[in-house]
Amino acid sequence: MTEKDIQQLLSKLPQLKQEIQKVIVGQEEVLDEVLITLLAGGHGLLEGVPGLAKTLLVRTLSSAMELDFRRIQFTPDLMPTDILGTEVLEEDHVTGKRFFKFNEGPIFSNIVLADEINRTPPKTQAALLEAMQEHEVTYAGKTYPLPQPFFLLATQNPIEQAGTYPLPEAQLDRFLLYIKIKYPTEQEELNILANTTGTKKEQVQPAITGQEVLVLRQLVREVSISEELLTYVNQLVRATRPDTTSVDFVKTYCRWGAGPRAGQALILTSKARALLHARFAVTAEDVQTMAFSVLRHRVLVSFNAEAERITPDRVVKELLKSIRLQKEVLV
Repeated sequence: MTEKDIQQLLSKLPQLKQEIQKVIVGQEEVLDEVLITLLAGGHGLLEGVPGLAKTLLVRTLSSAMELDFRRIQFTPDLMPTDILGTEVLEEDHVTGKRFFKFNEGPIFSNIVLADEINRTPPKTQAALLEAMQEHEVTYAGKTYPLPQPFFLLATQNPIEQAGTYPLPEAQLDRFLLYIKIKYPTEQEELNILANTTGTKKEQVQPAITGQEVLVLRQLVREVSISEELLTYVNQLVRATRPDTTSVDFVKTYCRWGAGPRAGQALILTSKARALLHARFAVTAEDVQTMAFSVLRHRVLVSFNAEAERITPDRVVKELLKSIRLQKEVLV
């Protein structure tokens, strides 16, 4: 690709944001993290109380892209075959022979919304593991590839609410980012009320194609990162592990730390953030900004920490204070 082609492609990212913001008021940081997840080729977990437009955000994103979209509503009685698909017995009308045919489930789409994923038991949640990691589904000994690009966004209500099941650690680790959605500001909420209670309805236009997303994902991997920042990421991730860390706060309040996949996620999302801001080199700000959403679901705090209301975000904050970076790359 020429430099002109690259710049033209990058110009589509602000257009994509503008289309989404026709419907979604505020939530600038959340929107950026969703787009970073898309560009990095991972999957995102959105958490917030009901009514914060989690589902609307994903629907609007799909409308702003020329990609297939499916929504799966997770309920306590949802079965793995309701997600993956199943084999049905069919008959050839010419020969009269019977055969099994695999009917694809809703997971076979470019953008999949796993709505309220924590309202279904772990057995059904686990049906997503292979699809999220390998981008394929195995059924009855046969493997079926998923369409590309494949991008799963899951929403969940806080665990403390009734009728929810905590996601297993193996499932959580498959999510590139754990994105928390907060209440809107007073002005944003006023704008929401004005925009959603009248007759006017904004029309979202597609701003990017699936093929362009695949090209952007390749560009993300070509964004440069210095040796100093690679070392910094490695030190941050290793410092989350209470048995090897030198950070007393982690030793006191953490039961389990992040694995190597966290380091990969932090580098990729930092590269994606740089590209989202039309930069081709990662800065310390990129790493430090993405550290919270990358690590908060990969750090398991102790019972003492829960009793003292110390969250994984607090652990990450203490880590960023403790692990220092050389001044020459703090730009």
